[in-house]
Amino acid sequence: MSPATAAVASVAADRRHQTARRFAVSFAPDKARVGGMRRITSAHLRLWKVSGPMAENALLTVSELVTNAIQHAGGDNILLTVVLVDGELRVKVTDGNPEPARMTFADDAHESGRGLFIVAVIARDWGVSDHGATTWAILHVGGV
Repeated sequence: MSPATAAVASVAADRRHQTARRFAVSFAPDKARVGGMRRITSAHLRLWKVSGPMAENALLTVSELVTNAIQHAGGDNILLTVVLVDGELRVKVTDGNPEPARMTFADDAHESGRGLFIVAVIARDWGVSDHGATTWAILHVGGV
């Protein structure tokens, strides 16, 4: 085996053994919960060594997706799931509402309605599940 082939095989073996870092929190749809979800996410990001602008973008994404879920919740609880794997942070918020989240374009006169637009700008990708109850975003956070 050549040195280059051995190096590639070693990296592949390391990746197979790499486990995703994750947490999930279920909570009632209450505006007061947004700050708590940011704090929980922030603590995990520090533990996972995600900092600087990458962490700020992740916290903004959590805030916007959780706020959107609270405003449009279709059930008694909301589930926030955050997973870090292979340099990507995946944020999912499930709110029980089968009506899919839609991006709107608010003008200067509107106080809200920009959340999903903000997420679309900072995330590598975002979307809504087929059943409409989960909104997700993927952010690149580098080689953590």
